[in-house]
Amino acid sequence: MSFRSAGFRPTVLGPALALGLALSAGAVMAQDAQPETAAPAAASTAAAPAAAPATTAATAAVKPGDATAGQAKAAVCGACHGMDGNSADAQYPKLAGQSEQYIVRQLTSFKAGKRQNPIMMGMAAPLSEQDMHDLGAYFASKTALPGVADQALVEHGQTLFRQGDATRDIPACMACHSIDGRGNPGAMYPQLTSQHAQYIEATLKAWHDGTSWGDDAHSQVMPAIAKQLSADDIAALASYIEGLHSAGSQPTSAP
Repeated sequence: MSFRSAGFRPTVLGPALALGLALSAGAVMAQDAQPETAAPAAASTAAAPAAAPATTAATAAVKPGDATAGQAKAAVCGACHGMDGNSADAQYPKLAGQSEQYIVRQLTSFKAGKRQNPIMMGMAAPLSEQDMHDLGAYFASKTALPGVADQALVEHGQTLFRQGDATRDIPACMACHSIDGRGNPGAMYPQLTSQHAQYIEATLKAWHDGTSWGDDAHSQVMPAIAKQLSADDIAALASYIEGLHSAGSQPTSAP
């Protein structure tokens, strides 16, 4: 699943302007030619003290994600993605073990409408940037449950994942997603290991057919690669990725 961001600046209120009012009295000529007498000028200069900078929840600096806070916020996510990020329905991606940075990027794209999905766009709309980081930290703290690959597709899938196909301009998947499929959080390349084959296959097909998750260079990487993949390539890669996990977990292929 290819699942940063607007800055926030405290609002500073300017000092209240001083309001001056000057009153003056004109000289009055006495009939007996007395000297001119001028009334003293009266002035009122009230200045309100400068207002302190206002800091609200919306403008507060975003802190690193808090997994504990994220757990409470993730309750609504559990219906599709599972409470621990391991979705039971293969059409929904596993979020367990996904990096905080990647989850924040995807939620930001959903909220901005750059990544289109009616359900997720509605879910992301009310989230603050801090909410996104907390959710990301929570799911990053979980572990993806291993899946099983189809033995008949393993060889083909493994070749594409580890070597790619230079004759068709297909790079090795592990070049970005790491040798064990754990991804690259710094570059916001997602974890793939143990992801549902059905979800991987549907996503690669969508990219192959022209779907994009944004208009920046980062968002164009996978659509360009997916266009070079055949239906057989996609099926083999999806199956291999589902069975990809650390060696002591569970068998990685099924007969």
